[in-house]
Amino acid sequence: MAITRNITATYRGPGRVVARILDGPRREDSVLYFLIAACVVIFIAQTPYQSREAHLDDSVPFQARLYWSAFLWIFLFPLLMYGVAGLVWLVSRVMPRAPSGYEIRVALFWALLASTPIVLLLGLTAGMVGPGPALQAVALLWCAVFLWFWVAGTLAARNTERSKS
Repeated sequence: MAITRNITATYRGPGRVVARILDGPRREDSVLYFLIAACVVIFIAQTPYQSREAHLDDSVPFQARLYWSAFLWIFLFPLLMYGVAGLVWLVSRVMPRAPSGYEIRVALFWALLASTPIVLLLGLTAGMVGPGPALQAVALLWCAVFLWFWVAGTLAARNTERSKS
C-alpha cells in the first residue's frame, strides 16, 4: 500500500497499519525511510516559523535558521529517535511478550511519520498565527495523536506472534 494511504489508514486504526507493516518482509531500510521522511517533513513544516522569526528578528538570517533547523531535524533528531527506541526496548524487556527492537522501531518511526500532517498544520500555525492558544492547541493535538499512534502500534506489535530476532 502507498505511504499516503497507510498514513490515512493510520488515523482509522493505527494498530492495524503497524501490524500490516510488520507482517510484510523485515526491511530495516524501510524503517529508516519512515524516520528520515518524517524528519524531512518536520523540517519543511518549520520553514514558515523560521521565516516569521527571521522577519521579526533580523539578527540571524533566514538561511542560517534553515541551516540549523536542517541540522537538528535531519541529522541529530534521527540519532535521538534511535536512542529513544533503544531505551524503550530496554524497558520493554520486563513485559511478558516484549516486542523486538525492530518492532519497537517500526511502531515509533511510523507514529512519527503518520503524525506529520498535523506537524505541517503546527508549522503553519506557528508561522502564520505565532505563539498563543491556537499554537498550543495544535501542539497538544499533535502530541496526543503521536502518542496514540505509538502506543497502538506498540501494542499491535506486542500482541502479534512473529519470529523475534
